[in-house]
Amino acid sequence: MKQHLNIFHLLILVTLTCCFSCQNNVHEFPLGVLEFKDPDHSKILTDPKFECQIRYTQIEKSNEDISFKSYQFNVDTTLYFYPASTVKMPVAFLALEKLNHIKDSLKISRNKILDLVIDSVRPPQTFEYSDSTTNSLKPNIYQYIKKIFAVSDNNAYNRLYEFLGTDYINKTLKKKGIFSNSRIVHRVGVGGYSADDQLYCNPYKLMDNDTIIYFEKERKAVNTEFDKLKRTQKGKAYQKNGQLIKTPFDFSTKNFINIIDLEKSLMRIIYPEIFSEEERFKLTDQDYTFLKEVMSKPPRQFTSLKYDSSYYDSYVKFFIYGDSKAPMPEQIKIHNKVGYAYGYLIDVAYIEDKSNDIAFFLTATIHVNANETYNDDNYEYETLGIPFLAQLGRQVYNFELQRKLSK
Repeated sequence: MKQHLNIFHLLILVTLTCCFSCQNNVHEFPLGVLEFKDPDHSKILTDPKFECQIRYTQIEKSNEDISFKSYQFNVDTTLYFYPASTVKMPVAFLALEKLNHIKDSLKISRNKILDLVIDSVRPPQTFEYSDSTTNSLKPNIYQYIKKIFAVSDNNAYNRLYEFLGTDYINKTLKKKGIFSNSRIVHRVGVGGYSADDQLYCNPYKLMDNDTIIYFEKERKAVNTEFDKLKRTQKGKAYQKNGQLIKTPFDFSTKNFINIIDLEKSLMRIIYPEIFSEEERFKLTDQDYTFLKEVMSKPPRQFTSLKYDSSYYDSYVKFFIYGDSKAPMPEQIKIHNKVGYAYGYLIDVAYIEDKSNDIAFFLTATIHVNANETYNDDNYEYETLGIPFLAQLGRQVYNFELQRKLSK
C-alpha cells in the first residue's frame, strides 16, 4: 500500500513538472491588457528607448494538477538591462539554503539562529560585527533577509553576497536551472570597488554567542567568463567623480538577470513542489513560510526594524500600488522584489488575492533615462516609470478578475 502511494505521488510530481515545462509555449498578450489610455504609457510599449519587457504567467489549479500559461511582450533574454536590486532575491534564497547545509553538516538544529560576523582583509572591504535590531546585537542571516525585502537594504544584500561568494552564487543557481545566461558578480550601492575587487568575498564566521561554529576564509571568484549580451554599452554620457564623460556607459562587467530567470527564481519559492529535488532550494517548510511572509509584508509590519512612515506600504511594490502612498489593502498579497538604478525599473512578483481566488506571476523591466546620461540621478522614475508599472499591474489584475468571473 505504501509503495502504491509513493508511485501515485511520483505521478503527480511528473504531471506537475510537465505542466510547468509547458509554459515555454509562450503567447502574445491577451487583447486589451496592454492598451493604455495614457499616451505616455502607450509610448513605453512602442518606443525602443524604453527597453520594455513584460512576462505574465497565469496559474490554473484543478485537484492535484497545476498548469501555467505565459504571455510575453518584447522578451529578449540576450538583451542587457541592469537588474538593480532584483539580484537580492535569489541571493536571499541561496543564503538560507547554504545556512541549512552548514547546520546539517555540523548537526545543528535548522531552527537555531546563528550570528554572522563579517571580517575584512583588504581594501575596500569592510567588516560588520554588530546589529542593533537583533536580540544578540549581532547580525544574522534572517535579519538581513528581512531588511532586503522590507526596504531593499543594500548592505544586507552585500553581506549575504560576501557570505555566499561569487562562484557559489552563479554555479548553484545555474545547476538548479534558474540561471541561463544570468550572472551576479558584484555588490550594490557601495563605491570604491573595481570589477576585480568585487570578485573577492570577505571572510566570515558563524557564531553561537561568542563561540565560532563555522568560518570561511576570503574567496576569489574563478569563473569569470559569462555569455556575451547585446547592448551593454548604453547612452551618450555618464557622470564620474563630478565630471561628465561623453561616451557610452559600459555595463559589460555588471550584474544581469533576464526576466525569465527572475520568474524562475521566485516560482521555486511559491511552488517548490513542481520542481525536482535538484531544482529546488533546500529549504524547510518554516523557511518557505518565512520567505513568503517577509516578501509580502509592508515596511510598517517589520516591528523590530522600526521603519518610519517615509517607508510607505508600496515603497518596494511597483505593481498595482506603486503610484500611491496610501496603505495597501490586506486582501491582496504581493510577494516580490523590485529594483531601480541607472534609469532601470524592474519588478518580479507573485500577486495573490485569496478573496477572489486569483493568483498570477508578473515580471517587467523598463528604462526611463530621457537624457541618456548615467549617474546623474536624473531619471523619470516617479513621473513615468512607476506609474506605468502600477497601471500595468492593475490591468493584469483586472484581466485576471474578469477571467475568474467568466468561468
